[in-house]
Amino acid sequence: MKFISWNVNGLRACMGKGFQDFFNEIDADFFCLQETKLQEGQIDLSLPGYHQFWNYAEKKGYSGTAIFAKEKPISVTCGVGVPELDTEGRLITLEYPDFYLVTCYTPNAQRELARIDHRLRWDEAFRNYLKELDSRKGVIVCGDLNVAHQEIDLKNPKSNRGSAGFSDEERESFGKLLDSGFTDSFRHLNPDAVGAYTWWSYMFKARQNNAGWRIDYFLVSDRLASQIEDAPIYNQVLGSDHCPVGLQIHL
Repeated sequence: MKFISWNVNGLRACMGKGFQDFFNEIDADFFCLQETKLQEGQIDLSLPGYHQFWNYAEKKGYSGTAIFAKEKPISVTCGVGVPELDTEGRLITLEYPDFYLVTCYTPNAQRELARIDHRLRWDEAFRNYLKELDSRKGVIVCGDLNVAHQEIDLKNPKSNRGSAGFSDEERESFGKLLDSGFTDSFRHLNPDAVGAYTWWSYMFKARQNNAGWRIDYFLVSDRLASQIEDAPIYNQVLGSDHCPVGLQIHL
């Protein structure tokens, strides 16, 4: 099965920058979005053959997630089940007979870690939520998780140490998630790969110089790791400051 995840940084803007072409070309079984920046009714998206699932933020033009799936799920859940964390449209879960699919847009800790406490509360709730799902059946979780885990995951680790997305607190929290029973699919297949990034600042010709960060992931339950076939990064695809990432897995 083929899965795609993409932080589109505003779906309406991305539609004018080749979104539909990539969507049609890749022909994924599941296509997950983060940072849609939409409210219900603000886009008329025709995707024949796909069921559409949306989670909107209460705040207009902010956050938001979506999943487009060829196969109808058993159930659909939005959020992590903690009311104060579930106002920003950050999570969707689809349940299928053999697995759960989760797409997530993790809160950014912001400049000078102004929102780090909220971020860490989210991380804990997210981790507990995934562990509960994993106790029932295998989980595939994707999205912009807003953390570069190791120094290998960003171009300039020394100068970015302590910045949002590369603070010790966020990296440790991500490690706890992996240790609780999840595998980073890209690193599973490419343990030593350098220069593999999924987000680039719009400043300083960062993308042109490949001065990026790998903050978009597909994680799978450890028991599914042996079934991973490929975990591509589509860094040639433009349209957002993030590029799409993928997972090919035998289920």
